[in-house]
Amino acid sequence: MPPVSSPRVLDGQEPQQRPSAADRAARVRFRRALSLMAMTLVAPGSAQLVAGNRRVGRLALRVWLVVVAIVLVTGLVVLLDPEKAVTLGSKAWLLLLLRTALLAGAVGWAVLFMDAWRLGAPLSLGLAHRRAVVGVNGVLSLSVAGTLLFGAHLVAVQRDLIVTMFGSGEVAGAADGRFNVLLMGGDSGAGRWGLRPDSMTVASIDATTGRTVLISLPRNMENFPFADGSVMAEQFPDGFDADYLNGVSTWAQDNTELFEGSDNPGVDATVSAIEGITGLEISYWAMVNLQGFKDLVDAVGGVTLTVRQAIPVGGLGSDVYDYIEPGTRRLSGFETLWYARAREGSDDYSRMARQKCVMNAMLQQVSPQSALRNFESIAEASSEMISTNLPASELDTFMSLAMKARDQKMSTLSLVPPMINTAEPDIELVRGKVEAAIEKAEASAEDGPRAKPKKDSTSAVTGGSVGSLSEGYAANQAGDLSSAC
Repeated sequence: MPPVSSPRVLDGQEPQQRPSAADRAARVRFRRALSLMAMTLVAPGSAQLVAGNRRVGRLALRVWLVVVAIVLVTGLVVLLDPEKAVTLGSKAWLLLLLRTALLAGAVGWAVLFMDAWRLGAPLSLGLAHRRAVVGVNGVLSLSVAGTLLFGAHLVAVQRDLIVTMFGSGEVAGAADGRFNVLLMGGDSGAGRWGLRPDSMTVASIDATTGRTVLISLPRNMENFPFADGSVMAEQFPDGFDADYLNGVSTWAQDNTELFEGSDNPGVDATVSAIEGITGLEISYWAMVNLQGFKDLVDAVGGVTLTVRQAIPVGGLGSDVYDYIEPGTRRLSGFETLWYARAREGSDDYSRMARQKCVMNAMLQQVSPQSALRNFESIAEASSEMISTNLPASELDTFMSLAMKARDQKMSTLSLVPPMINTAEPDIELVRGKVEAAIEKAEASAEDGPRAKPKKDSTSAVTGGSVGSLSEGYAANQAGDLSSAC
């Protein structure tokens, strides 16, 4: 018999010992326990199918494959037609179904992880391996369940926003191929919604292309008619001579008995005034809380605007305590609000021009990516920002039009001096100007991609807006608002 070699001994070292059979078995059990949890992570139910209750495993794996197929098909559809994402994300019933599925998935997946841990026979492992398996299982369970629960939370936020902000009112079709939406801006505060709108703008939107014309009305317009057949037309058959345009809402709130069955007499009266002045049929309205608007701008990280002249902050005269310095800069919500509303050194029509530039900047600069990154903050700000009669069922239509509008020029028309005498407006002239602006926008809808705007730095500036009271402001009368801002 040949001699048996002794273990190799190195200088200063103990002889190397081969792992025992028990050690090798322990490592195998440890790797098996980790493998079962990895299988559950990649394909829920596969661990049960291999080492546990096969009926549970088959059910879980089938559900997983169905979910993967739905996600892949949805992703492909959205990739081919991005507007479908807007449609899917605006359906309250679908969001409720998705939230329920995410909650069930979080619980079910966590249970499968716990069962995979059980199938790994943790009591047969050594103390170190047992602790490692418990730690890995805990991290995987909490990570997966936590991700799904957070997704369910975001879906709930989106659904609550839709249900809270948008109602189930009557759907208004497009009038002559356009949706005319009245946008009103008002100060925040208890009981102040819609009392005296600070600004009034009609967004006339092509129902097919999204091409938009912003038609602004000055709050100090007087002696204007109301829509035929309206309550206000009956009360003021010769035109409104009791106050300015922004006082119509207050008058209606003081005479609510005339608006039987109306939830918003002030808004209804204002709508009838806008229809009487412009000749447009208003499809929907939205009241923007300016405090909520500030929060919205902050939620998207601010907007970039060209400040042409120092904009005072704080009010009038001695109340001014700071300035927004000239230059192209990214403004916070607070600064953007003052850019739009500052009165010191400005007139109402200069402010209207700046407000249009803010609208255009928000439309062009808030990308789907930034909206997704700041989704929860945007949703919270939006719920506090807008009161509207737009039905939830029409939200996908308007979101789709908004996406199209990003690639279109935005035109503006402001019914202000020197074109319009706000004290004694020529209503036929007003309606002719509105019709002409819309026709011009429709004719140029096929002009192709918007060219990079060229800004005229030599134009006169008043109150931060290009132009002056006597010659008019560029942003108030523009075929392409970007070029005037």
